[in-house]
Amino acid sequence: MSALRDAIAARVDRGEFPGVVALVARDDEVVVHTVGVTRVGGDVPMRRDTPFRIASMTKPVLAAVTLMLAEDDRLDLEEPVVKLLPELAGQRVLRRPDGPLDDTVELNRPVTVADLLTFTFGFGMIVEDGQIDPPYPIVQAGRDLDLVLSEPYPPTPHDPDEWIRRFGTLPLMNQPGEVWRYNAGTLVLGVLLARAAGQPLDELLHERIFAPLGMTHTGFWLPADRAAELPTCYMTDPATGVLAEQDGSTAATWTERPVFPSGSGGLVSTADDYLAFARFLLDGGVVGGTRLLSKQSVAAMTTNHLAPEQIEGTGFLDGQGWGYGMSVTVKADEVSGPGRYGWSGGYGTDWFNDPGAGLTVILLSQVTDLLWNGALQEFSRLAYAPD
Repeated sequence: MSALRDAIAARVDRGEFPGVVALVARDDEVVVHTVGVTRVGGDVPMRRDTPFRIASMTKPVLAAVTLMLAEDDRLDLEEPVVKLLPELAGQRVLRRPDGPLDDTVELNRPVTVADLLTFTFGFGMIVEDGQIDPPYPIVQAGRDLDLVLSEPYPPTPHDPDEWIRRFGTLPLMNQPGEVWRYNAGTLVLGVLLARAAGQPLDELLHERIFAPLGMTHTGFWLPADRAAELPTCYMTDPATGVLAEQDGSTAATWTERPVFPSGSGGLVSTADDYLAFARFLLDGGVVGGTRLLSKQSVAAMTTNHLAPEQIEGTGFLDGQGWGYGMSVTVKADEVSGPGRYGWSGGYGTDWFNDPGAGLTVILLSQVTDLLWNGALQEFSRLAYAPD
């Protein structure tokens, strides 16, 4: 994997990243590259156990827990969400996403748990003409309610019950099952899962995922000494072309239990912790000889559930499909053939499994540019290359 390490080092030397942790696992072989430091101009090296804000890489974890509860008959994927979230009863649908909030029609059918998993329940980020969340009335209404429907930070100030009550006052943007819209589905789903399990979301994830998989460095907050090790967040300033430190999400903000544990983007983790989760899926729901999730449920998570027209209209997926909480490649691309599944995090992280190659790749930075500056595709391709 020297070519991958060299490519990472070259970008670090050019100042595109202060540092990167890259993990490539094939069967029992695991190679980890730690390059650079945790902040621009700093002297703390990236380490294999450096914690990272993984943002939307939280979504696949939430999907796995959903399927576990379904197998326990604590919920049904096809049941209306109002069974557990009565605050959403009576929601209507905008005639047009850009229309006034009082110009609505009735739902054609109830929103189901599966709709939340596939992001087709009728609400989420609006992407039009390259702009995310234009100032439509429905977008402004969500902001006025402090729901924090798109960004991973700052967190909403509302606890889950108040958050879902406020969300229930908004109309949906589309009819259930029609359009893929990003992010809001797993926010709603996190509230639903806590009610289905009868315990807070953080406790549920620890009991069903983190503890059984030995993910001891993953959670919604960290001890102060570990939070202090979080790398600084950066994004390139378009005016100067150099990395600019991003406000918020400082180490201190990760030392306390959040009021609203976000199922869309609230976790921190490490390379080896997330590898345990990735291998759990690659092994068909088994860890250490114990089955935690059926093969059928893993297959449902990692199979595309979108129609071609839904994929093309997202503005996010770049031709990939969507399973439960993660993307799924449906055709060959510049990285691999179809069948690769995984997802990225908005702070600059990425993970995928390729079952056909027996491959897991985890890329961890805290530079948002990873997702669009070409590094993600370059690093992913090189993970397939022989040394």
